Amino acid sequence: MIEEIQPDLFRVEIPLPNSPLKYLNSYVIRSSERNLIIDTGLNRKECLDAMQAGLRQLDIDLAKTDFFITHLHADHFGLLSKLVTGTSRVFFNRPETELIEASGWWERMVAYAAKNGFPENELHEAIQSHPGRKFGSEWIPEMNILRDGDQVIAGNYCFRCVSTPGHSLGHTCLYEPNKKILVAGDHILIDITPNIQCWTDEQNPLQDYLASLDKVNEMEIDLVLPGHRRLITDHRTRIRELKEHHRTRLREAVSILGSDPLTAFQVASRMTWDLDAASWEDFPRAQKWFATGEAIAHLRYLERKGFILRKDGERMTAYTRNEISAPDAEVG
Repeated sequence: MIEEIQPDLFRVEIPLPNSPLKYLNSYVIRSSERNLIIDTGLNRKECLDAMQAGLRQLDIDLAKTDFFITHLHADHFGLLSKLVTGTSRVFFNRPETELIEASGWWERMVAYAAKNGFPENELHEAIQSHPGRKFGSEWIPEMNILRDGDQVIAGNYCFRCVSTPGHSLGHTCLYEPNKKILVAGDHILIDITPNIQCWTDEQNPLQDYLASLDKVNEMEIDLVLPGHRRLITDHRTRIRELKEHHRTRLREAVSILGSDPLTAFQVASRMTWDLDAASWEDFPRAQKWFATGEAIAHLRYLERKGFILRKDGERMTAYTRNEISAPDAEVG
């Protein structure tokens, strides 16, 4: 499906087969000089066919087209290698460009998952079924690095980059102040909550995400163009709902913990998830991976706030409740 949202600004639905996300919203700005495509889809035939059909319908010449990618996740980045030409510019953020350039980061994530209790006999299947491994970009084009506040001009649209880390390390939105439009990637979604994962000791992605929500909350926005599902016309109400969701998640994590240490995997297995599965044992391995990463993110936030205690063993990291701390986890 193709929808013209504003003059020469189009939404192209790119299907995401077998994903609860259903489809990606790729945004295309048509211009007589240089077109701009924002986010692409997975590197798989169904996505490529839908994208090519949409671009033909819009009469988009890829030789006159640049790309802005909101973040590294495969459903946004993966198809890029099939679309770029020798004249394309690809705009991307520095933190995730450095992540791409670093070697061995998949191996480090696997080791970190094991240390947080993910069963080693399930790790191989979880990684093999991970969309980032199955449907990622075949090669990485040269990146034009953009920072917070930099401009991206396409036709009659003059966007400003808004750094919004949290859902990913370098997630970046585009804001058009004259038209009060925010192209939000996965920072704000209408009826699902962006997955916030943590796979290193150094990061506190939930804290970053909440700060990014506050940053966007202050902006004058009439229309949010998200990476998935429907458009959003009241960003402040949705931000309040997202923050309340994380308050609930944090309280649930605290309530699960007691004096006996639990790993993040064990905490995730006892949390409430909106998935069509009878029990944790029935979860697809990839969904267990995402759930465990989200549990780590919430545990990290609670640890840094002093609500829970972390115990690092030689093989496992586990958590207990801090009984002398206030029991009600607050957000923001």
